[in-house]
Amino acid sequence: MTCPNLWLGSDPAELQQRSPPSLISLAGGAPNPNTFPFQSASIKVKGGEALVMDEPLMKRALQYSGSYGIPELLSWMKDLQKSLHNPPTAGYSSERGQMEMCVTTGSQEGLCKIFEMLVNSGDNVLLDAPTYSGTLAALQPLGCNLINVASDQHGMIPADLRKILERWDPADAQKPGSSVPRVLYTIPNGGNPTGASMTCERKQEVYELARKYDFLIIEDDPYYFLQFQKPWAPTFLSMDVDSRVLRTDSFSKILSSGLRIGFITGPKPLVERVVLHIQASTINKLIYILDGFLSFSPVCFVDVAEWHPPMAGMFLWIKLKGIKDTQQLIMERALEKEVLLVPGGVFNINSSDPCPYVRAAFSLSTPQQIDEVQHTFTDIFMYIMLTKAAFI
Repeated sequence: MTCPNLWLGSDPAELQQRSPPSLISLAGGAPNPNTFPFQSASIKVKGGEALVMDEPLMKRALQYSGSYGIPELLSWMKDLQKSLHNPPTAGYSSERGQMEMCVTTGSQEGLCKIFEMLVNSGDNVLLDAPTYSGTLAALQPLGCNLINVASDQHGMIPADLRKILERWDPADAQKPGSSVPRVLYTIPNGGNPTGASMTCERKQEVYELARKYDFLIIEDDPYYFLQFQKPWAPTFLSMDVDSRVLRTDSFSKILSSGLRIGFITGPKPLVERVVLHIQASTINKLIYILDGFLSFSPVCFVDVAEWHPPMAGMFLWIKLKGIKDTQQLIMERALEKEVLLVPGGVFNINSSDPCPYVRAAFSLSTPQQIDEVQHTFTDIFMYIMLTKAAFI
């Protein structure tokens, strides 16, 4: 008689966390925390308070944890998501797609695991155009077909999405081998690189199209906490009655980018499968959540460029007037002036296509430095116009 493998898909650290303290475990391959050189830590935060980690807490912080994350942190995060988004799925049964969460090494790890789980070679994947270069780097090796959906300063344009989807019959979505797109990816707030934020009305239209054509929405929202105006627009998660939204969040932009704290929220069956991917690479994540804010001073050089003020995030998407492609301009003239922006072409599926845009990240620069950038680009444009340089 053969015994089923009860450890298949199990996480020893997860099992031990659910067991009584009296349990003696010889199962997990965890090191003895008594051998770790770090005993305690005290971290002073803004405002003068100190976060103190005593020896027992330090041992937990440095030890392997369950693949979902430390239970106390997960519980806190679930309460946070319910408070912020009030997702309909929070009250669902597991079979119906109850809301579940797991902690990831930044939202990028979560995205990679989601793509690996959902996307097969030859699949059609819908995404904003332009979009985050890290997303393109994660998707392109999977051999899928990336379909650009046009966007403007208010994010993805539902009318363009509808026009693209009309190539298919919604009834084919459930058929084996169907080419109907199964995944839509979007950054709804402070998009990278555009800084665009999607309105509530557009999200509702996109969600209805997702219901009609039965595809999943990957809501990548690392700039959610960096929105500049209130009230904040409802999220896809907040309107998800069908358990079709996988949401990635990040504390990297408000707490510490080096800590790499991200989390996935979505239907339990899908999050469970993401966790299976994570189990081999779990690191411990034990943090206190702090408030964060960002101030922003816009650059104004309207004679040489045009842009839409972002409603969230860290990026300004700037179109340079009279410039066909910004690659040479940025990598030569701007670098000579000790100014560096990102040429817009790197955010396109075909990065060699001419692109008149640049992305400016304003989160690290002082107002004085931003003024210097403004003057530098005015000088560069004067040079271009006077010399009729090859950038045009």
